[in-house]
Amino acid sequence: MRLLSLLCLLLSLPPAYGGAPVYIGFDAEISHRTSTSDEAIALGLELAVAEINASGGVLGGRPLQLIIKDNRSVPARGIENIEDFAAQPDLVAVFCGKFSPVVLEQLETIHRLGIPLLDPWAAADNIVDNGHQPNYVFRLSLRDSWAMPVMLNHLRRKGIRRIGVLLPNTAWGRSSLQALEAVRDQAPEVTRIRWYNWGDQSMLEHYRALLDTGAEGIVLVANEMEGSILVRELATLPEHQRLPIASHWGISGGDFPAMTGPALQQVDLAVVQTYSFHTPSRPQPATRLLAALKEHHGITSAGQIASPVGLAHAYDLTHILARAINLAGSTDRAKIRDALEQVRDYSGLIKHWPRPFSHDNHEALAPADVFMARYRHDGALVHVEQAQ
Repeated sequence: MRLLSLLCLLLSLPPAYGGAPVYIGFDAEISHRTSTSDEAIALGLELAVAEINASGGVLGGRPLQLIIKDNRSVPARGIENIEDFAAQPDLVAVFCGKFSPVVLEQLETIHRLGIPLLDPWAAADNIVDNGHQPNYVFRLSLRDSWAMPVMLNHLRRKGIRRIGVLLPNTAWGRSSLQALEAVRDQAPEVTRIRWYNWGDQSMLEHYRALLDTGAEGIVLVANEMEGSILVRELATLPEHQRLPIASHWGISGGDFPAMTGPALQQVDLAVVQTYSFHTPSRPQPATRLLAALKEHHGITSAGQIASPVGLAHAYDLTHILARAINLAGSTDRAKIRDALEQVRDYSGLIKHWPRPFSHDNHEALAPADVFMARYRHDGALVHVEQAQ
């Protein structure tokens, strides 16, 4: 079922019991034709909301209810959506989608209106490191400054000493460059950096420019569209010209195996991830969620979950938010912002958190949660060690 029809169904359902709803907003790239990250985040939200409501809701019996808006990957539209969400009574927080450039442009509005922004995907460091006090952004996701060392270490372990870097000419690309500069002394030699534009129809010229500098591997920061173009083009080259690629996780925000086809297995590509249903650190909640996905959505195996990190992050972040609402004792957004820093002892899908957030730390994950994964022949994303 496509996300839009699923969301229409969710929004048409009446509350299961009495009490005025407490609303959660979700602003994402709903109409983006290749994105699956929005669907994964929505699914994580839905699963968590269903569990919370079945257990009595929040604030003594009020059900959580989702309101979804499409920013069309356009920052101006995203800002308008935040303003609309802020005008909704009893809306306590907004979840964002995967596009860092949209979220970065929303930050001023988020803080001016005092509405908590919960980030289950977008990775630019400055989303959280935004300079605002109090800070209304809370992230359970990756940071570019965590992704870059993991990608570089992956290439280094393969014996690669010289790398080329492909970056999008966006705020996300500039954030990734800052992350690279921060660890450049410990990185393989960077032979050249090439900038491309979203919407480019070919990546081959950029790739050849890096190949010509003597690069032995590639660091790729890309979403599914440009990443799939590169992989398909590389598969047409002689095997000795297909350099190993360490990719940021943007490519996993779409159905990358379908978009690349057989070419994916002809290229040495690994991608950053933060969670795997194939090797969960907490098997019991993973098994429970897989059973719910099978019963309600026809998903019969972990390999069928598109953009699994989006689902996992949104699921845990929703449960943390529900605890914060109850700690705040109201739908007052400033009180909920403060309460998010006070949540304790949450055992989630991803791991157990003694304290997900604090006054000094609005990042629920840590560098140790980041690993490299590969796409198996069946399209499943697994740890690189499992794919050998």
